[in-house]
Amino acid sequence: MSKTIEVIVAPDGKVTVQTKGFAGTGCKAASEALEKALGLKQSEQLTAEFFSQPITHQQATEGRA
Repeated sequence: MSKTIEVIVAPDGKVTVQTKGFAGTGCKAASEALEKALGLKQSEQLTAEFFSQPITHQQATEGRA
């Protein structure tokens, strides 16, 4: 799955940043600069992807055997 960051601006000006394709805390690191640029964060919803473990290179190669 490719990694994407979606920025959605509602008609009322509310901005939502949503990451997709990231496993673990990588989503927070990826969106951190964007969130800082947008200003004060009012809420945060963590997805199931946040709580999943990223696949390491070793795990990926072991699965090919």
